[in-house]
Amino acid sequence: MAEGIINHFYKDKFIAFSAGSHPQSVHPLAIYVMKEIGIDISNQRSKSVNEFLNEEFDYVIFVCSGDEDGVCPVFQGKAKKTLYWKIPNPTKRGNIEEFRKVRDILKEKIEGIVKNEFD
Repeated sequence: MAEGIINHFYKDKFIAFSAGSHPQSVHPLAIYVMKEIGIDISNQRSKSVNEFLNEEFDYVIFVCSGDEDGVCPVFQGKAKKTLYWKIPNPTKRGNIEEFRKVRDILKEKIEGIVKNEFD
């Protein structure tokens, strides 16, 4: 969802790539709640963090579950800034309201970065 938000609203400032330690398919409820705000992520794919080891990024943002079994991935590549966001995993409850909540949290946090970086 974060990749979709950045590449939709802030494509003139950033290019986002989403990756993780255990890539999975994009959840249908994530696709649905993103369409609610005009963003189509149906063509996105889950990528392994290993695909980006030779890249350098301005930001690497770790989105880790806010629950007790949350595990943050590790990125061995280069990053100018690293952030850790403790955000609940919406698939744990599997309901649309959780996906909306996470979408809105991500949108707000991303807006904060953009405002801080460009204001």
